[in-house]
Amino acid sequence: LDLLDQPEPEYINTIQPQPMTFNYTITLNNLSFRYAPDAPWALRNLNLTISKGSRIGFIGTTGSGKSTLLDIIMGLLPTIQDELIVDDVALTTKNYRSWQTHIAHIPQAIFFSDATILENIAFGIPLGKIDHARVRRAAQQAQISTTIDSLEKKYDTVIGERGIRLSGGQRQRIGIARALYKQADVIIIDEATSALDNKTEGAVMKSINDIDNDITILIVAHRVTTLKGCDQIIELENGMIKRRGSYEEIISI
Repeated sequence: LDLLDQPEPEYINTIQPQPMTFNYTITLNNLSFRYAPDAPWALRNLNLTISKGSRIGFIGTTGSGKSTLLDIIMGLLPTIQDELIVDDVALTTKNYRSWQTHIAHIPQAIFFSDATILENIAFGIPLGKIDHARVRRAAQQAQISTTIDSLEKKYDTVIGERGIRLSGGQRQRIGIARALYKQADVIIIDEATSALDNKTEGAVMKSINDIDNDITILIVAHRVTTLKGCDQIIELENGMIKRRGSYEEIISI
């Protein structure tokens, strides 16, 4: 009940803002975070520069700070001034929403409504306002269009509650297509393939790695082999960066 009495964010009732500029880098500048003044540090003194269009993988044991870091990058957790900078602009509560227009999140358990494939890719858009050509383009990029076209009703196929009529790999590809329909240029993938078998995971990761090079992709995974296509892999331990390097450098240690 106390949680329900918390004040709403300042930006909760503001109109959809214009996206802020993101042409170069996301910078973490000596970033530290804990969930309460007397809580242990979830992240400590992180310094990291993420170039636009790069593929960055994050690994680490449970509690190492991976999800906290992604929540901060998504603007879901507050930072101190100048700890998180996009190009040359520090993120604050006043521009979080402008930053979030750039971001799409693909979690491990993607929410699906008991509706058509079309509506689930263009999730949240009224049926009459869905751009059908954009949906098909997003499906092609996510490598799910051939499967959809093989169905009797194609994009008008109802997938059932929680996407029950789709396989695990198909659900993940629909999640990727949803992110691409949003035209986000930062896609955050949080252990989205951990429940898939190795063959299906490989196919889904190929879909991810084939996405346009202008899109920045941040991936959290349990298995380092999942991150083979990343430009750089960051290993977190106790809220700090333990090591970083290419896939070949990480597996050789």
